[in-house]
Amino acid sequence: MKHLGILAHSAEGSALCYLAACHEGSRQLGPHLHPDITTSVIAMGYSMPAWERHALQPIRATLAVTVQRLLAAGCDFFVCPDNTAHLALQAQGPALALPGLHIADVVAKAARDAGHRTLGVLGTRWTMEGPLYREALARQGLACRSPAHEDRAFVHRLIFEELCNGVLRDASRAECQRVIARLAESGCDAVVLGCTEIPLLIGPGDSPLPTLDSTRLLAARGVAVALGKAPFPSWRGGPVH
Repeated sequence: MKHLGILAHSAEGSALCYLAACHEGSRQLGPHLHPDITTSVIAMGYSMPAWERHALQPIRATLAVTVQRLLAAGCDFFVCPDNTAHLALQAQGPALALPGLHIADVVAKAARDAGHRTLGVLGTRWTMEGPLYREALARQGLACRSPAHEDRAFVHRLIFEELCNGVLRDASRAECQRVIARLAESGCDAVVLGCTEIPLLIGPGDSPLPTLDSTRLLAARGVAVALGKAPFPSWRGGPVH
């Protein structure tokens, strides 16, 4: 088995990814079994000023240090359970110390395999307004739509003021359901939970549309790679083609 590294950025999402990977390992290998997993994180707060300036290079440099630490711990490859962080990871720069899975490509392939055609995307404003999912879904021949401006502002605030701090409120869940319903009205046939904390609040039974849980999809693919059941990644950061 390969040693899986989790390149963490936000705490709640990376913790959910770790648990999901352990549970997937047990499902495939038996009780209490899973591939070796190492998680490393440099606190996201250090990168928040750069995010607010949309300065991707210093964020990429910080994430690259964490990848180097995963290599030093013996990891063979990494997953990063933070959608927005991939905007920095896929920016131009030196090759990362380990190959990794690209979360948006994992989600896009799952959407294609499920027969979806037009995906709504929830996430931080950088994820919803940036090229991350638009490009990944286009590579699979799929379309991408973002919520309306006021809905994007709500989801962004929800992520940083509540979900990243472990706060789960029924009122916020209801508001997310309203946002997803509006995406359905605009023609979306599924919704990407494109922030790794959103699945803590919205499960499949909560959503007016079928959901693509980026956290659990990434964890499952990471375990499949570790077990030799999925291709070993070659992406070491930089643009994805």
